Amino acid sequence: MSTSSVPLVRMVGICKDFGPVPVLRDVQFEILSGEVHVLAGENGAGKSTLIKILGGIHTDFEGILEIGGRAVRPRSPTEAARLGIAVIHQELSLIGSMSVADNLFLGDLPVSAGGWVNRSTQIEQARQAISRVGLDLDVRRPVEDFPIAVQQMIEIAKALNQNARVIVMDEPTSALSSPEVDRFFERIARLKAGGCGIVYITHRMEEIERIADRITVLRDGRHVGTEKASDLPAEKLIQWMVGREITEQIPSRPSCAGRELLRVEQFSVFPDGDRQGATVRNASLTLRVGEVVGIGGLQGSGASDLLLGLFGAYGRNTSGGIRLEGQPVSIHTPGQAIQNGMGLLTNDRKASGLILPLSITANSTLAALRGLSPWGWRRSGAESQASRETAGAMKLRAASLDMETGLLSGGNQQKVALAKWWQTKPRLLLLDEPTRGIDVAAKREIYQLMSEWTAAGIGILLISSEMPELLGLSDRVYVLHRGEVTTHLDRPNATPEAVLAAAMGQHVFSPATQSR
Repeated sequence: MSTSSVPLVRMVGICKDFGPVPVLRDVQFEILSGEVHVLAGENGAGKSTLIKILGGIHTDFEGILEIGGRAVRPRSPTEAARLGIAVIHQELSLIGSMSVADNLFLGDLPVSAGGWVNRSTQIEQARQAISRVGLDLDVRRPVEDFPIAVQQMIEIAKALNQNARVIVMDEPTSALSSPEVDRFFERIARLKAGGCGIVYITHRMEEIERIADRITVLRDGRHVGTEKASDLPAEKLIQWMVGREITEQIPSRPSCAGRELLRVEQFSVFPDGDRQGATVRNASLTLRVGEVVGIGGLQGSGASDLLLGLFGAYGRNTSGGIRLEGQPVSIHTPGQAIQNGMGLLTNDRKASGLILPLSITANSTLAALRGLSPWGWRRSGAESQASRETAGAMKLRAASLDMETGLLSGGNQQKVALAKWWQTKPRLLLLDEPTRGIDVAAKREIYQLMSEWTAAGIGILLISSEMPELLGLSDRVYVLHRGEVTTHLDRPNATPEAVLAAAMGQHVFSPATQSR
């Protein structure tokens, strides 16, 4: 880490209000050359607002912002980029249909003296930019041809191509597999060695422990503290974030499994209609009333497609049998799934889980409108009452249930997405990454909700890419590898090593469960 006396960025006494609501109060933050500085805190702590000030999105704020020792106030993301600040959001800013080279030079194409785009110069400079982040690819190909891990490095190359000295990364590994994360961290090390300052936002403790040089914690819009990572153990970090000690992140849940609720037999999913391109092949599993059954696997294992197929999202592009409480059912639309008491929380609340411009009430009652407003007539009073009851049960934190859902923190958005399905009175919940991108306290609240639901007799199929969460919540675990079930483990046998081995293709069935 650099010992330079002049930080790349220094923010002092930063205050920001949204109308009458204070969001940041007297926040201090600095970034040094050659460091990874983790910005930590619960969702709603003010991290995003602080970064948007640095990135030129929020321009109306109080306090001092210095870049390279000079006081500045960037008035737009373009101006912030000229000052050497790049913000890489979870939703990448690349244009998928355009080539890598065109994305790298978007808005700043190299031109000849006559005003024509110098294509050969652009291609050569694009190749150099890509090589700086350790990639070797054809820059003439569309960005959408490459996996998300490569697209993230293209985004970083774009930032470096604009002479960024400070790069903000918001949950950059949320869609990456473990090997991809390893390669990603290797490239971050290169950026550090080149003098870049990295602001890293993540909710994964293992990543903080692995990559952070320093950590700054915000809570309720205030600066709690900044420490070297080596001087801030996990217990103290969590205490700073939530204002209290959390001795057990995943609460214990007594086993309350009852009769068989779901039986899936030889189930296959072929999203494009081509059986040769099946993403799930002959998967079989069972789930009991009041039970949490985990679905493990690496990125691309087919776990998400399994839940989507069971929910009818792929229409008739599935095969195999589904039984609910012993009765065969045919589910080829999400509407049929809902009628059969199923709810599906997708792994991307912004793209497919919520309609962010709509109100909390509208989103939380969306899947239950048929029951709340029969005969096709909207009953706004019934919707509002149902939304209030669910918001209380979910411990939703919002100024008003009429506010846009997109204005909520990530954890509260996730609660609205869950509330949407709770309104349908489900007997079976399919939860795909229910705690992705939310903070420690919000995770614990969702764990508690899951415990309450299973105690009430609801069965849950759970996908989680976080191994402690998958193993801590599940009564049993099925593991997929390239669309096939490779193992089925009871809790005592569901070790990280066993799950990872199965996820990599080793067929190791637990003797206690292979007969189920």
